[in-house]
Amino acid sequence: MKKAIISILILIVIIGSLYVLFRETFDRFNPFISEDYIYVEVQDEDEPKDDNGRFTYDLKGINENKETKRVVFSTSTQLEPGTFIRVLAKGMYAIEYTLISEDDMP
Repeated sequence: MKKAIISILILIVIIGSLYVLFRETFDRFNPFISEDYIYVEVQDEDEPKDDNGRFTYDLKGINENKETKRVVFSTSTQLEPGTFIRVLAKGMYAIEYTLISEDDMP
């Protein structure tokens, strides 16, 4: 009985760790997460991470219901501060993004 409980706890820790490390991948294939448009603005303090010639952004934005969401996406060029973006996301996974004007922000 004791070994079974320890084995289950170890399995839970391993699965939890994998989820934290690979959350974008889990979100991408999770059928229970719906797609949503997230609106973000690149700020001065939002420095992208260089990912082999691509720029990866990890930003917080809002959806059309004014709920705060976090999204990760990459671009081939570095975005200027003040750039407005609409990201089609499924959880933290970004499917596509579009540069928009400030008037299109919710």
